[in-house]
Order: sequence, then C-alpha cells, then structure tokens
Amino acid sequence: MSDSEVDTTETAETAETAETAETTETAETTETADDDRMDALLIGIDAGCLPVFERLYDEEAIPNIRELCESGATGPLESQIPPWTPSAWPSMYTGANPGKHGVYGFVDYDGYDWRVVGGDDVKEHSIWSLLDQHGKSSVVVNVPVTHPPEEIDGAVVPGFIGPEDPRCHPEGTLDELREELGEYRVYPKYARGDDSLTDSQKMDEYETLVRMRGRAFRYLADKHKPDFGFVQFQKTDTVFHEFEGDEEKVERVYRATDEEIGEIIDEFDPKQVFIASDHGMGPYEKYEFRINEYLRDKGFVKTTKGGKGMPSWNPIRNQLREGEDEDTWEPTTAERIAAGAAKFGLTADRVGNGLRKVGLDSIVKQYAPENITRTASEQVDFPNSKAYMRARTELGVRINLEGREPNGVVSEAEYDQVRANLIEMLRGVSTPDGDPMFENVAPREEFFHGPYEDKAVDIVLVPNNFEQFLSAHVLGGYFAPPTETWNHKLAGVFAAAGEGIDATADVSDSHLFDVAPTIMAAMGIPYSDRMDGRVLPVVDDIGADTYPEYEGTDAAALDDEDVEDRLADLGYL
Repeated sequence: MSDSEVDTTETAETAETAETAETTETAETTETADDDRMDALLIGIDAGCLPVFERLYDEEAIPNIRELCESGATGPLESQIPPWTPSAWPSMYTGANPGKHGVYGFVDYDGYDWRVVGGDDVKEHSIWSLLDQHGKSSVVVNVPVTHPPEEIDGAVVPGFIGPEDPRCHPEGTLDELREELGEYRVYPKYARGDDSLTDSQKMDEYETLVRMRGRAFRYLADKHKPDFGFVQFQKTDTVFHEFEGDEEKVERVYRATDEEIGEIIDEFDPKQVFIASDHGMGPYEKYEFRINEYLRDKGFVKTTKGGKGMPSWNPIRNQLREGEDEDTWEPTTAERIAAGAAKFGLTADRVGNGLRKVGLDSIVKQYAPENITRTASEQVDFPNSKAYMRARTELGVRINLEGREPNGVVSEAEYDQVRANLIEMLRGVSTPDGDPMFENVAPREEFFHGPYEDKAVDIVLVPNNFEQFLSAHVLGGYFAPPTETWNHKLAGVFAAAGEGIDATADVSDSHLFDVAPTIMAAMGIPYSDRMDGRVLPVVDDIGADTYPEYEGTDAAALDDEDVEDRLADLGYL
C-alpha cells in the first residue's frame, strides 16, 4: 500500500471516528436534554369552560390555549357536587370524592361552630405526593387548599384560602421568590367593594397577580427541573364574580393567562400538557331561592338574633385585621347588646339608614358597624332547628341529628322519615315561573362515600341547570333576583396534548375525578386504587396500586396578619 493510500485510509478512519463520536455526543446531549424536559404539565384554569374559551377564540385572545385544545383531545369536564373551588380542586388533585378526602367547602364544622379549611383538612394523597413516592419531583404553584404544603422533592407555593404569606416548601421559597421576582402575593392589594380604586386599576392588579403565577412557576421549574408541573390561575374565576361577567375584563384576564401559559410551554417544552378546570362559569338568569326562609315556614328552622350565624368571611376578616390570629369569630359584648336592642326595633340597619338620609354616610360604619348589623339580623338558631342550610355553597340541607350534633333535636329513630319528608317537599318546589327549582334532590349517599361522608349535608340540592341561585339567608320571601348574576356551572374543561397522547380520543364524558389517574398513567405511574376516577382514553391505563393510608396532622388555624383582602376576595358565602 502506498503512502498516499495509507494517508487516505487514515483520514477516512479518523473522519469516521470523529463522526461517530459527534453522533454519540449529539445523541447523549439530546437524551440529556430530553431527560430535563418536564414529563407532564397540568395547567389549572379556575372556572375555565368551552363556552368562555370559544368566545375568546373569536377574539383571538387565547392562541396558546386554543392550540392546546385543538391539537389534542378536548371536551367538557363534569365537576362534582358541590362545584366550588375549595372542595373541587382537592377532588381533582386526589382523584377522590369529598367523602374520602374530607373537604366539602370553605369551612369545616365542629358542631355548630366552624373554621376556614386548610391543606391539612385534605385526607387523601395528592398527585405530587404519590409521584414523590415513586421518585418523581414536582413544582406546584398557586393550587387552592394546599397550605400548609406537603414536603416533597420539588417545590410547593400554596394559593387560594391560604394566608397572604403562606408557608412554602422548601422553607424560604417565598422569600426567594420575592428576592428574585421583586414581588409575590396570593391576593389583590384591595378588598372587594373598595371604591378607592378605579376598575382599570383593579384590572391592573388582576393582571399583576396572573403574571406572578407564571413567573414564579418558571423560576421554580428552572431551579428544580421537575418531572411534573402544576400551575393554577385563579383570577379567571374571580373576574366573573367581581365584575359580573364583563366581557372586556374577562378577556383581559384571559389574555394575560394565555401569555403566561405560552411562555411556560416555550421555555420548558413539556412532553405532555393537560388543561383542567374545577367547574365552569355562566350567567344565572333565574331566581334566588332562600332555603332557610322556606324551611322556617315549614317548621324546620327556628331563628334568633344575637348569634354569630354561619358562616361569613367578614367577621373573620375584621378580627384578623385587628391582629388576632383567629380563623373563626365570636360576637363581642357590644354586638350582643346591639342584637338585644334589635328585639325592640332599634336595629343598626335603621340607625345606618337614618344617617345616610341626612348625608352622614361617612360615619355610618362608626355607628352601624358590620358585625353589629350582622348580630342584629335574623339568623338560623342552629341548636333549636330540625334542619337547615349551613352555607349556600354546601348545596344542601343538614339535619340537626341527636348524637351527631351537640344539641340534636331529631332522634335517630326519626331521621329517615324526617329526611324522606324533606326530600319529597323540596322536590316539589317550583319557581314563580312554574319551573322546577331543583334538578335533583337526593340523599347524600348518591354523591358521597368514604370515611368523611358524615361531614356532608344530609340532603343534596342540585339547582336546575345551575341557573337558580341558592341562599342561606333568612329574609322575607322565598324568591328574589340572584345575588350574583354570574356563577358556577357544572361543565368545566379538559384537554390533553403532546407525546403519547391520543388526540382523537373521545373525552366528552370526562369527570373531575378522572384528572389525577389520567396524569399518573400518562407518566407511567400506577394511580391509587382509592381514586374514584378512571384513566381517560388519551393514554393507556397501566393499572392501580394500593398506597399507604393518608397520614396527616390536624388542621391548624390560619395565621395571617394581613388577611382582609384575602377574605374579601372570596365572595362566595
């Protein structure tokens, strides 16, 4: 072989070796980059639903949400009963009904008393805690009812109902976010009903909060490189409640939300993306039905003046504003005196109205403070009533059962008959237009099962088409215009897109409980056999596993020194 031939051969071999090395290096780099990609991203859009999305499609306001929905499998997501934030999100992230996880609403009850719920009230495993058991990391930002946070591989920043300065995981995360991002808050700077800000300023605040969610999630996802990400946007719901579905304001909130979603997807390129909501949203164009007023006339409810009632955020808000670390409220001596005076016709309402008539609005609050008005108003006398609605968001009637309630007046022997009579009576209620008030009136067993079933109302009331508004107030007359003209609907939204997702799958019958098992199956992790949902056909069902029973601590009182805005922002009760 000539020298030239040897040189040519060596050059070819060298080139081939270099090419092979480069290919191997490229493959390793690609594999490493792929390993760093998030396996699954869940985007929670509170109150998201197809009717709202489709109107915003026409305005070209949500291109990223539209791309996800149209490129993947999309359909309505049936919510649970009750379809409200504090119960529905735990149902979604545990895959279990409230009878298993234990949270039915904004408050938990101890007899006739109550307190605001926290993450410790959720008695089932979350998606991220189950993934943690399999060595998978998570970043969870702004998800409701997650305070105090669970300790997992990754990070948790609690959202709605937790305090303004929530304890985060790992410790120091909140300070780190504020140092890196400049600001991070859970709630608006203003309280609902604050007239010192213009609508434009309030919408600036809405947009600021939306941006905070996206920025916080991106920062933490970049730091922790999670296998699973979950970011929730709450203002997509609140804007409907506060501004009665104003289309311009809704569009602005959704535009900001969509932009944050786009930035997250562009930066992290998750393998699979899911969208889910806790319920839908729409107009309430029918009637408000005052359950306790109706039950009073039927002999089930007794009323009183001077109690603290059940439950309202405003008294808690006022007490915490004054620096008291309480999550419930007791009337003061002055409030009880005012309530006693009300029995003789001297009510705070009358004093307040008199002052307004002579142009002294500025001192109305001084002489007719909110809590005095409250204690002077007629309320349900819970210990002496047979049955009542505790809070409208429970969607049902609770029977004052002997042995279960502290001063129960209905014996166990009477219970079944009393409940049957109430069910028959309520099924017959019609609106002034002659329409059925309820789509369903049923015993709680039709909706709830599990170790915490006894926390539920005894009779579940499902408003007809969720166009009728239920009220727990004791006021004159059974019917009135709805207190809120926009409120929750049963149909939310579910979408799944990305690698390994069957975009042609029919998800038209998806349920809130299906989200958790579907995401776990998509990640190749067995879901819990205690989950009530199924794996939707967008991915293969790899089966369930038995996980240890949930072990948690008793729920602790919320400690929040600046909670007025938080509680005013809730606006549900």
